Amino acid sequence: MASSSYKDSLKSLDTEEHIDLFFYRPIGYAWARLAKKLGVTPNAITIASIFLGIGAGIAFYFNELWINVIGMLLLVWANSFDSADGQLARMTKQYSPLGRILDGVSGDIWFFTIYLCICLRENVTSPFFMAHPWLIWLIAATAGLCHAKQAAMADYYRQFHLYFLKGEDGSELDSTDDLRAKYHQMPWKGNFWRKLVLYFYANYTANQEVMSPAMQTLRRELRQGFPDGRYPESFRHKFCRLSLPLMKYTNILSFNWRCIVLFISLFAGMPWLYFIFELTVLNALLVYMIVRHEKICRTLTLELRQGDYQK
Repeated sequence: MASSSYKDSLKSLDTEEHIDLFFYRPIGYAWARLAKKLGVTPNAITIASIFLGIGAGIAFYFNELWINVIGMLLLVWANSFDSADGQLARMTKQYSPLGRILDGVSGDIWFFTIYLCICLRENVTSPFFMAHPWLIWLIAATAGLCHAKQAAMADYYRQFHLYFLKGEDGSELDSTDDLRAKYHQMPWKGNFWRKLVLYFYANYTANQEVMSPAMQTLRRELRQGFPDGRYPESFRHKFCRLSLPLMKYTNILSFNWRCIVLFISLFAGMPWLYFIFELTVLNALLVYMIVRHEKICRTLTLELRQGDYQK
């Protein structure tokens, strides 16, 4: 029973990263079970992870390796909480747009703090950046914008894969049109915070959709051909088969590999190297992932229009 419950707390083996499966998910599951017994909500765990991530970033400001190691441990702890909040939500069926936004924002806050503290550190410890103090801020700001795009698209492609793998209940895939319709229907009176959250979530989703035009064409074609949402199994299987090899890239663009490179750069005493990794390797992976997914969607859209998939 416990093993079954643990598997149920996972998104799917298709989208789980190996480091998560062997390290973060078991730890997160233990935190989630404890939180469930204590009546702690997923959002409360997410908020706790934000404070841990901020602590990690502050520790990276200091040019002392032992303090940096404390920061690394805090960041690992924060990510175990980030795993636990999703597992708890799946265990207790506590899903909400607020939870989705908090989950995404938490990582942004961690890395904003990390970027800020690395920039402050380099401006007082690196002779090169002390002579050119504006340069590290420019590099960090550009890397941060790229990070936001990378994380958003990795999340979007995972949700799209889960949508066809497990159905609507197993995915958190939304559409801007539906979210904005809910936003306009919801009165401000008595719903101020919910409406505000919905506004930002709709914009977040809109940014994901802008980056994936062929995927949006495929979604429109599916809605026209199968308005009840009951897509042919042959179509679902083919999409998942084509999408599965790309899931490893969504995982690389997420947390674990970022942290490995960040930790290596801290051990080397050159934390700015992490920004270079983000601007080069991770951006190249993002472009490759988008190109491949868009090609898959164009192929499947053409097949739908040719009538290759019937109810």
